[in-house]
Amino acid sequence: MLDKVKVAVLGASGYSGIELLKLLLRHPHAELVAVTSRTLAGKTLSAEFPRFRQVGVADTLTFTNPDVATLKESGAQIAFLALPHGVSVEYAKPLLEAGIKVIDLSADFRLRSAEVYKEFYAHEHPAPELLDEAVYALPEVRAEEIQKARLIACPGCYPTSILLPLIPLLKAGLLAEDPLAVSSMSGASGAGRNASIPLLFCEIQNSLRSYSVPQHRHLSEVGQELEIAAGRPVRLSFVPHLVPVFAGICTTIFATPKPGVTIEQVEAVLKEAYAGQTFIRLLGKNQSPDTKHVMGTNFVDIGWAMDTRAGRLILMSAEDNIGKGASSQAVQNMNLVCGFDPAAGLLSV
Repeated sequence: MLDKVKVAVLGASGYSGIELLKLLLRHPHAELVAVTSRTLAGKTLSAEFPRFRQVGVADTLTFTNPDVATLKESGAQIAFLALPHGVSVEYAKPLLEAGIKVIDLSADFRLRSAEVYKEFYAHEHPAPELLDEAVYALPEVRAEEIQKARLIACPGCYPTSILLPLIPLLKAGLLAEDPLAVSSMSGASGAGRNASIPLLFCEIQNSLRSYSVPQHRHLSEVGQELEIAAGRPVRLSFVPHLVPVFAGICTTIFATPKPGVTIEQVEAVLKEAYAGQTFIRLLGKNQSPDTKHVMGTNFVDIGWAMDTRAGRLILMSAEDNIGKGASSQAVQNMNLVCGFDPAAGLLSV
């Protein structure tokens, strides 16, 4: 096991990148040696983000252009790619060839099929030969694979909130083959930091709207992982909503249990699946998660209820979309890769 690991962050000026910097600057086992941003090259971290003044190397470490040779010279052993989909893949292959492990926060390596990637992202995958190697890195589900990986695909924010309540129940065979219905609400930070008129404060304040209906891009990875868990095709409808808050995701899932399945069985399966998992908090029957209790953390809160009149199981979850839905989950994966305590640097409340 390593005592310290040298890390780089590519795309360090977006919301996920900023959150990564915050976590890595304070991480007991991480040494931040490189940060990249084309627009901020030459500026120190603390000059651009004053909140980091006098924290670790923030006053001396400068942004550079994303050059793989420079990253290799920095001694980086792990590179976090906090870049848009379609851009991460340009750096992943040369970084791997340089002997640097890659933890990708984009969607570029989440899907096992290049054809499905093209369907949902509207262009050919630039490195399909790497898809078989990449590990879809949901830490509570694939810890052993993550520990051995050199190319880690961090799940999307919505998928994390959907998959964690559902995977144990599908593996246990508790759910019927009826289509699932999922409704999720997310803060505006999920769309990234680029200027966009529909995401201006005056546009989203006092407003609530659905979007990307009926085929949000995250539907592809959710379907893939649910089918792996169930061992059969899984049909689902997914409707995301934008709410006028900065961050947070609240997800509600409607599923049909198999005949005779009780709420007590559901609870028992969830408790067995997540026993000893630090960042999964099972709230209990008829308990509704609240985003205010997970903001700024790596926790996912999960509740469940049985609607006996409709014959439906209701699963509920809440997470921070740029925390457990992105950056802190990426750090959790780094901890697994390096043999650190999975909770190292992440127990903020």
